[in-house]
Order: sequence, then C-alpha cells, then structure tokens
Amino acid sequence: MTPKVGIIANPISARDIRRVVASANGVQIADRANIVLRALAALAACGVAEVVMMPERGGIGGHVLRGIERARGQSAARFPRLNFLDMKITGTVEDTRCAARMMALAGDVAVIIVLGGDGTHRAVAGDCGTVPIAGISTGTNNAFPEHREPTITGLAAGLAAMGLVPPAVAFAANKTIEVSIDGGAPEIALVDVAIVTDRFVGARALWRTETFRELYVAFADPEVIGMAAIAGLVEPVTRREAGGLALILAPAATAAMRVRAPIAPGLVEMVGIQSWARMPAGTVFTPALSAGAIALDGERELFFDPHQDVAVRLVDRAFHTVDVSAVMQFAARQGLLLDRPLVGARP
Repeated sequence: MTPKVGIIANPISARDIRRVVASANGVQIADRANIVLRALAALAACGVAEVVMMPERGGIGGHVLRGIERARGQSAARFPRLNFLDMKITGTVEDTRCAARMMALAGDVAVIIVLGGDGTHRAVAGDCGTVPIAGISTGTNNAFPEHREPTITGLAAGLAAMGLVPPAVAFAANKTIEVSIDGGAPEIALVDVAIVTDRFVGARALWRTETFRELYVAFADPEVIGMAAIAGLVEPVTRREAGGLALILAPAATAAMRVRAPIAPGLVEMVGIQSWARMPAGTVFTPALSAGAIALDGERELFFDPHQDVAVRLVDRAFHTVDVSAVMQFAARQGLLLDRPLVGARP
C-alpha cells in the first residue's frame, strides 16, 4: 500500500482575545495556503504521491488548488496528487476531530501534518490513533508545535511517511494530561491544565493572572509562550522525560514567590507561586479549588462545582509526533536527499 500524508489546516486558529490584550498575530488564509503549498512541495520531493486534506469553509483549499494549477502552468513545481476528505463541514472543532478519525481509520495515511495552535493539535492528537502528527505553528499560543519553516517539516514528514527513516528515529512519544469530572470520559491537554477561579465562559483564552490557582504541565519549557512558560521558569521539564510538573499558584501580591512569565505573545505578567512538585505519570491529582473553570492548553473548556470530583492525571507515551530534527539529521548522515549518496555514509 502506497503511503499517503494527511493535512489538517485550521482556518480559524489565532483568533482569540490574546490578539486584543497582547501582541498575538493572526495568520491570513493566503498565508496558511502558502504554508500548505510549501509542505506539499517538500512531500513531493520525498516521493509522496498522494495527499488527503481536510475540507473547510475558510478558503485554504481553494487557494492551494489555485497555487498548484498556477505552478503546473509555469512548470515551476511538482506537487503530490491532492484529494479532500468526503465529510460534512460544520465550521467547528468537530471538523478537525472528524478528519483525524477518518485519516486514522483509512489505514494508508502514514503521517498527519497539522496547521494550527495548541487547541488544533490537541483535537488531532485525541483522534489520530496511532498515526504520528507533524505540527506547524499557526495559532496564537503555540507551546506544542515547534516553530520551524514548514518546508523542513514537510521534508521530515515525507521522509518518515515513505519509510526512509527508521520509526525509532522518525517518531517521538508525547505525553498528555487527562482531566475527568465525576469519573466521566477524560478530556486531554497536550501542554497544560490550569485551574482558575472564573466560573463563566467570557473569553475562553486565559490572560487574567489573578484568577490562576493551579497548574499541571506535561512539559515545562522556559522558551515557550503560555501557561507552560510559568512552570518552565520555575523548574524545566523536557518533552521527552517522564512525568510533568504540578504548581500551586496565587495572586502575585500574596504569593511566597513571583515569576515574570510570557503568558501570551508580548504579554509578560507577574504570576504568584506558592509551591510546586513533580507530577509522576499515572498519579491522580485532585485540585484544591472547590469550584471554578479548567483550561486545557490555555483555553477554558470545563467547569466544576463544589459537589463534583475532578481528577488530573499525566499519561506518558500517549501519542507520537514526527521528530523533525532527528529525521533531518538522519537524512543528512545517510545522504537521503542527495542525487548521488556519499560513499561510506555513517549509520
């Protein structure tokens, strides 16, 4: 079976309140289409013959098709054959989830390239099954997808999909954090779970630090933007090491310690820290706050009352991503993109 690559491009990521209260940028539809075209050209260079893409109403697909036709007319580039999934479009996150499920069930999609922020990647990771994903950052807060030129991500995805790189090198295991209320079906976060005092929807994105009370992170990176940056500036935890970090937060004026953290692009705020501890995989944590809201990867998704039980648990090796750096290093050592591979290439 000839492997395919899937593409899920969210047309409405990077449109939350952080564009107003901070300096977050928006990625225009034409820019998203150009990112897809760069990834497609890279996939073709690796031998990928067919790509299947999520349909949407934002216009990305139309721009991509016009770009392909324009390039063909000029004999300027070669692209894989592009097909769109046959699915109902709702204009909601369910489109992303449905596309991920369809690609996982197809059996011939080897890698899914995802364009979006943390929320989009969370939706794909929850439904992609065993199919690895390759993330391209086009959202507001992008702690999970690494910032990298899409052409390189496309090359790595193509090399991995075509089996030119051993799976042990090409794919990396990732953690998730599961949250369940009263023993119900868990929701997942890829980066962080925040417990806040707000009990109303308002703007879903978090930015009012005085409401932060507890924080659980799968990885704590001082180089990212968002809630995980708070943890990263206290005690770094890498994506690859087991377990995460749990922090008790408080208003900055009353906290035992304070940290200046970049919680959104251009928004560096003082956050109060009361304590923190490692978060071993499988251990259930119960928030101390009796009622409030739960934000998954920076956006309020769940609400709980005093009579409800909330359980937070980290899961190691929950899903896989393309390790772009490892793939490209392997490709260089093995001469995978050379017309005439070097003699005596190192294993």
